[in-house]
Amino acid sequence: MYVAVKGGERAIDAADQWVRSRRRGNRTLAELSVAQIQEQLHLSVARVMAEGALYDPQLAALAIKQAAGDLVEAAFLLRAYRTTLPRLTDSLPVDTGRMRIERRISATFKEVPGGQILGPTTDYGQRLLDFSLLGEEESPDANPEAPQDAQPGARSSVKRSTVATSAPLRVTELMGRDGLLESEQAAPGDPQPADLTREPLRFPAARPLRLQALARGDEGYLLGLGYSTQRGYAHTHPFVGELRVGQVEVSVIAPELGFPVVLGEIELTECQMINQFAGSDEAPPMFTRGYGLVFGQGERKSIAMALVDRALRAVELGEPETAPAQDQEFVLSHCDNLEASGFVQHLKLPHHVDFQSELELLRRLRADHGTRES
Repeated sequence: MYVAVKGGERAIDAADQWVRSRRRGNRTLAELSVAQIQEQLHLSVARVMAEGALYDPQLAALAIKQAAGDLVEAAFLLRAYRTTLPRLTDSLPVDTGRMRIERRISATFKEVPGGQILGPTTDYGQRLLDFSLLGEEESPDANPEAPQDAQPGARSSVKRSTVATSAPLRVTELMGRDGLLESEQAAPGDPQPADLTREPLRFPAARPLRLQALARGDEGYLLGLGYSTQRGYAHTHPFVGELRVGQVEVSVIAPELGFPVVLGEIELTECQMINQFAGSDEAPPMFTRGYGLVFGQGERKSIAMALVDRALRAVELGEPETAPAQDQEFVLSHCDNLEASGFVQHLKLPHHVDFQSELELLRRLRADHGTRES
């Protein structure tokens, strides 16, 4: 993002102070704390962590407060801080198959092993304003618990909405057993994927690199592209095979020990999208995959990411590239909201010299035009 401005130092300092004052707001009201943001605006925190490419709920909440709720600016602050951190080691790949699940649904089968776990969601209620939230704050000793069942009178296949202690078998694994879904095999030698944070994006980009870019891409941008694929701007018909939200262990191999050591857990949302595939000379008709994985509870982002991931596989699957969501360069070059925000917002900064040159050129062209007319 362009941040350098020359001149008007006093005015710039005054503008910064005004921002701080506006952020604080009415001083007769209690100040919003970082802890409150972290605990009560967890969906905003999750989005900032995903687009800021750093898992730290407290720092993400701090960025949201500093940015006065501007989530794109907060992601910029978090990612800028990330660049100052040393990289100590690489973690082992997280195993989402062993996720401690608090939400797990499938849109493809009604009855799935382990059951549908509705968890915390507003998907099944009406989108109406809750005016009770305008009332007084709850008493300090109020501690509402999650309901024991996802809904009253639910079928036995709907499990309790508390965290599952063991992850059930994935729906995609069940379909893979019957040969109905493409298998995902590691490339020969299982090479280390490229690191987007250390290497520039080059085209054509391999799928691991594409997924990295999409994982930290702007949610709104991916949402629009994913929506476009559903409206016919790509030859896919998607189903959510499985959507999971829960805690996953992060481990590293300590050189002095030689075996994995668990550092802790992070919350992830994973989406396995299932799409039709007509087949080819080498492969019979089957379902293919789209994949989405984001920090925190980010269901909309993970679904959109999975839709776009599948669209970007058009060349790999021998499908015609006819839609924007299938164009690697278009999608990946514009999905980063920090890059987009920088280029768009820099238009607010002084361009006096550039404009004067354009103005002078326009005057000469108009003079030449007037001479020819006369």
